[in-house]
Amino acid sequence: MPELPDILIYLEGLQPRIVGQTLKRVRLLSPFVLRSVDPPISASEGKTVRALHRLGKRIVFSLDDDLYLVLHLMIAGRLRWGKRGARPPGKIGLAAFDFPAGTLLFTEASPKKRASLNLVRGADALAEHNPGGIEVLEASAGQFRAALQRENHTLKRTLTDPRVFSGIGNAYSDEILHAARLSPVKLTSKLTDDEVRRLHEATQVVLQRWIENLREQFADHFPGAGEITAFRPGFAVHGKYRQPCPDCGKPVQRIRYAENETNYCAECQTGGVLLADRSLSRLLKSDWPRSLDEMDLQLESARSKLKR
Repeated sequence: MPELPDILIYLEGLQPRIVGQTLKRVRLLSPFVLRSVDPPISASEGKTVRALHRLGKRIVFSLDDDLYLVLHLMIAGRLRWGKRGARPPGKIGLAAFDFPAGTLLFTEASPKKRASLNLVRGADALAEHNPGGIEVLEASAGQFRAALQRENHTLKRTLTDPRVFSGIGNAYSDEILHAARLSPVKLTSKLTDDEVRRLHEATQVVLQRWIENLREQFADHFPGAGEITAFRPGFAVHGKYRQPCPDCGKPVQRIRYAENETNYCAECQTGGVLLADRSLSRLLKSDWPRSLDEMDLQLESARSKLKR
């Protein structure tokens, strides 16, 4: 799912292309993408885009007549910029927004069709799309602590909860926790003052670093197909399962659940303890290694058996 740094890059790429421009036409290519009926989507046509902003992980176009287009990319939704009248790509096209300067294409490379488009009128209707999480890059240490410890959940769950923190998802939460040297399953109520401080600093440093990295990458072009991704070469742990941690060299581990996975370094984040992967630990039962040392011993034993 595109997260805060990715959404900002989209907004900065769109700013010079569509702000002040008239939305000439909206072409809907999927019956699933439009989630609102009043006002009708046709009401946005002929209106000028006055501003763009982010609402959590949503992109908002502020139009004339107090109208707002709200795009939620979800996991597989992406944006592309093309020539005016550009044809959306194949089966993944959801919608096209035609402007005098070109066409914004809204795509989704998933059959589950989770990405959405809403047209609402008025600030109150727009506020209903705001999950309510605080903006971490603007939050003081005290505000961060208050949000973090409002409820008692694991750090991974809390960081990715849009009602707590705005714009952080699966990928950047892994990077933040690695930078803070904290376990993804540690409970927020168990954090020391130093750990809260480290997490606050890591959140701001990691997000700002990746905003700058992406700005440099897309300084001369709008992000194309496959360029907004949850798996970046420069990540420390996210998407790096079994690859060496850049800080200690130990293999990156993972916890898999539903359609997501958490990546972490046991050496740097959990004191060498391996967190149980629900499906794999159920399969291995008592054979599940409890630490990196146990895992190394099991691997060495397996290699010896293969040599015999």
